[in-house]
Amino acid sequence: MKPVRIVVVDDSLTIRAMIETLLERDRRIEVVGIARNGEEALDMIRLEKPDVVTLDIAMPGKDGMAILDEIMAIDPCPVIMLSSLMRDGAPIAAEAMDRGAAACFNKAMIVREAKRFVSLIREVGRGLAPDIAQDQVAIAA
Repeated sequence: MKPVRIVVVDDSLTIRAMIETLLERDRRIEVVGIARNGEEALDMIRLEKPDVVTLDIAMPGKDGMAILDEIMAIDPCPVIMLSSLMRDGAPIAAEAMDRGAAACFNKAMIVREAKRFVSLIREVGRGLAPDIAQDQVAIAA
């Protein structure tokens, strides 16, 4: 089976490096692009045609929600929204899902919930719905 191809989008160098390092440990995932802002993300998505994108909500310039809208309008692909604001029942998570996000994940939980994060990426990248409804907003207390 070919690896799930992903583009990682985050304005933080630390977060980008952390996600890339985590994902490169899994042979079933191939990081095909890393973008630090929305414009780079849109260019990479058009060029690479990834199976899934992780997208930070809070970025300078166009925020992640605006970029999500553009992705869905121009070149739809599954997007996992990342934010430390993701909590169970958070309006931002519901809004992201309403705008077309495949799932949301609490960025502050990526390291602690690494296995769950990587699993979510593989599932979404293969076109599978997250196992249960609560995994659409993958969060931890």
